[in-house]
Amino acid sequence: MKKKTLKDCKILALIPARGGSVGLKNKNLKKLANKPLIFWPINSAKKSKYIDSVVVSTDSKKIKRKAMKFGAKVPFLRPKRLAKSTSKSFDSILHCLNYFKKNKTFFDYIVLLEPTSPLTTHEDIDRALKILHTHKSNSTSIVGVSKNTNNHPSFLTKIKKNGNIKPYLKNVEAIRRQSLSPLYFFDGSLYISKVDTILKKKTFYHDKTLPYITEKYKSFEVDDMIDYVCIEAILKNKKKIING
Repeated sequence: MKKKTLKDCKILALIPARGGSVGLKNKNLKKLANKPLIFWPINSAKKSKYIDSVVVSTDSKKIKRKAMKFGAKVPFLRPKRLAKSTSKSFDSILHCLNYFKKNKTFFDYIVLLEPTSPLTTHEDIDRALKILHTHKSNSTSIVGVSKNTNNHPSFLTKIKKNGNIKPYLKNVEAIRRQSLSPLYFFDGSLYISKVDTILKKKTFYHDKTLPYITEKYKSFEVDDMIDYVCIEAILKNKKKIING
């Protein structure tokens, strides 16, 4: 029996973009380098060699119009009960997959791309998909991670009741960054899973999750105005960053 290649698989890119936002008002429509935030994940997903369908899940008619203008599909509006600040990502994933299931459409993989990570490229998506598919016998999901250097636990401190500080970790001496044991944090750049696994586990993080290691500059997420200003500066100076 012929093995199923990545190009044989049906792959869905889901971009959750609710209308409300806490840190930045109307965040998903806020312009970044003259393009609304929602444009960036749509553009990357549409350039992917493997993604078959690019869908935006939103409760906002305004976001729906913008998303469709940029070439995404918005076949439904997400119910308000699933578009609160407390709503989980899995809620929007399940809602979307159930919609397609009712329409007899099924996918092998789902790629979740958040507008708050506009620096994720189609090369990142395709590379991560290939890594996961290559290791599909042992792994069922892959998530973006970035090396933790600036906020490594070895550099963290607690403030005691008397106002003085003490190291977060016990027996920590002054060490060089180069000597730190490598740690990584979930940077939000991308999340990919086999569809049957995400439905069972209800999360991308489990004992069969691979890391997709991103460059430091791609680890920024738009949560507040400081992040927004930093990412806009990165986009304007991307060639300098890449070329050193």
